[in-house]
Amino acid sequence: MAKEMLMIVATTDNLPGREITEVLGIVFGSCVQTKHIGKDVRAGLRSVIGGEARSYTELMEEARRTAMQRMIDDAQKLGADAIVGMCYATAQTMVGAAELIAFGTAVSTQ
Repeated sequence: MAKEMLMIVATTDNLPGREITEVLGIVFGSCVQTKHIGKDVRAGLRSVIGGEARSYTELMEEARRTAMQRMIDDAQKLGADAIVGMCYATAQTMVGAAELIAFGTAVSTQ
């Protein structure tokens, strides 16, 4: 059985205790999530009475995990063992849908 490589992902530009030996390129992962009508109604009620719109929080958490994994997959295709300078960005792609993008620089380290 092949050993699964652990990808280091950091928002910093360097990794304490590791030396970046090669910059492999910019990597991306994205996910477009749409609202569910039932969740949208509940969230609309939340906006009237106040409090966290948990359905939207869960939706964005799922999008974040998906975008992160897709970015890691992109880095692994380049042979990277780490991603530095990682960031998230969001955009509304259409009414009721949001795109979450994870991006960073794929690197090799030792």
